[in-house]
Amino acid sequence: MIAPHFYGPAWHINDHAYTHYWFDGGRGSTKSSFISLEIILLIVQHPDVNALILRKVGETLRDSVFAQLLWAIDILFLADCFKHTTSPMEITYLPTGQKIFFRGADKPQKIKSVKPQKGYIGVVWYEELDQFTGMEEIRNINQSTMRGGNMFWMFYSYNPPKSRDSWVNVEMMDERPDRFTHHSTYLDVPREWLGDQFIYEAELLKSRKPEAYEHEYMGVATGTGGAVFDNLQEREITDTEIAAFDRLYYGVDFGFAIDPFVWLKMHYNKNHQTLYLLDEIYQPKLSNRRAADMMRERGTGRILADCAEPKSIAEISSLGIRIDPAKKGPDSVEYGIKWMQSLDAIVIDKSRTPNAYKEFSLYEYEQNKDGEFISAFPDKNNHAIDACRYALSEVMKYNTGWGFGKIKI
Repeated sequence: MIAPHFYGPAWHINDHAYTHYWFDGGRGSTKSSFISLEIILLIVQHPDVNALILRKVGETLRDSVFAQLLWAIDILFLADCFKHTTSPMEITYLPTGQKIFFRGADKPQKIKSVKPQKGYIGVVWYEELDQFTGMEEIRNINQSTMRGGNMFWMFYSYNPPKSRDSWVNVEMMDERPDRFTHHSTYLDVPREWLGDQFIYEAELLKSRKPEAYEHEYMGVATGTGGAVFDNLQEREITDTEIAAFDRLYYGVDFGFAIDPFVWLKMHYNKNHQTLYLLDEIYQPKLSNRRAADMMRERGTGRILADCAEPKSIAEISSLGIRIDPAKKGPDSVEYGIKWMQSLDAIVIDKSRTPNAYKEFSLYEYEQNKDGEFISAFPDKNNHAIDACRYALSEVMKYNTGWGFGKIKI
């Protein structure tokens, strides 16, 4: 009934290993079918649990998730155990009276009015998650529904939006211990389930428009075409790798109120033209004294910092941290970014430097009033990027032949 790539998630759900289950993927990945089956099984197995199924627009419920749940009941041979109505839109498990409610988030009062007569709302499914307005809306709904019980299963399903800075793609960059994430595509599904025509259409798009294929069928956030760092590689950086790094660099970008204080530890492999980001401090409202303590605890070497903050540099230096101002000129921002663009790879392990990963992956060229990208770098959400520039400013100074004109660092 479920494709093999969902066996692992099924066990996690059965064991209640997590609370939040995020399923993303491309067309034909059968993630919605899988979730609908699991919801019916959870209703049957837990007599005090009710379910709430959500889409952003209520008018889309009947022909999507409502029909999907009825399909799951039928495929599980449980049609005699359930009854359904469309006004109100509900499915009732007859042996216990448990209910599956359907609501649109465009009418939030109807969500708050969901009050099961028996048990509590233990299962919530956000279908087409990317159509919701953001995590604030999701949190508000969860705060209204996650009450009265000890176990909750929160399902989120969506096809990743093309733009990497879409809120749902940004949210997926954050890791939390109670969240399970799973990516799937039609290639994980038995061919006979989808049919030859589906496969033909996918392969045709792959041959004619590979980027559209990556987004639509492989569920990849391919971006808008304005990414500054197309040499970014996100992967695990092991302790064994780090132990072999013979030269480490440290950079600091100062911030206090809204902007964060950023300290980055990195390694630059000149022979392979590869930069590795290894550790970070990324925190607003951080005093210089506390920042010095945190850097000392993590083990820092000589730091190059933003020369625009001489008082902060002097204070941190007085606290026993070796820190110097990074020399920079009027072209240093553009040169530094282009230098990093020219590297073969910038390797980031988002479990080690999650905030730096967000900045580098979401950093895009400026756009003009017509939405066209121009060759200008935005001065926002670039604190880790600046810390990298400062840390490597002396390395850049001694590199020649990059073709970026006169070096002013």
